[in-house]
Amino acid sequence: EMDDDTLVATRRSLHAVAEAVLAGPQYRQHGTIRLRVTPGGFGQVAGSLWVDGRHLVADGVRAPLVGTIADLAAAAGVEPGAPEGLYHDHAELGLTDELTVDPAAADLLLSWFAQGDRALRAFAPEVVPVLWPEHFDLGIQRDEVNFGVSPGDAAHPRPYAYIGPWTPRTGPFWNAPFGALRYAEELPDAHALAAFFTEGRIAAAPVS
Repeated sequence: EMDDDTLVATRRSLHAVAEAVLAGPQYRQHGTIRLRVTPGGFGQVAGSLWVDGRHLVADGVRAPLVGTIADLAAAAGVEPGAPEGLYHDHAELGLTDELTVDPAAADLLLSWFAQGDRALRAFAPEVVPVLWPEHFDLGIQRDEVNFGVSPGDAAHPRPYAYIGPWTPRTGPFWNAPFGALRYAEELPDAHALAAFFTEGRIAAAPVS
């Protein structure tokens, strides 16, 4: 069992690293904010920075996720900061806030991203999952429906999977304002998660 406060603090810290140390510098250099799931963590798609467990890894650098975002960026040799002018919601930690990364919570959240990546690739092999720095969620779009996994947010502190049709649907499957939500504890592995996405695709299909 993991208490919500520990999960939330770790998720906020990982989100800040993803946005201000990975996505922001990558956008300023390469013009993309997209991130990806990597073995044991997540990283840039057009650069050489990634998070491996509880460390930031760069060329010749392996820095623990401690101190501030500014400290971590300095260790990696990049200018910290979120991508500018693309979206309005941002990570809750600023450049001078202290990171709080609990080892067990980080393992849980990063394992959830890895499970989500496997499930999305099994569900839609033709689509590459993207880890978006805005809301720190991993997702794809298919047939005007969003499918993905989140490590939690302000409304839902624990990790969950989601399905969000661009046009609202009604019926017993749809249990959230944006569509459908299932918490990670309801989906024990990638197979169960992919099955949830498949169920959602069927439920969201237009009635002919």
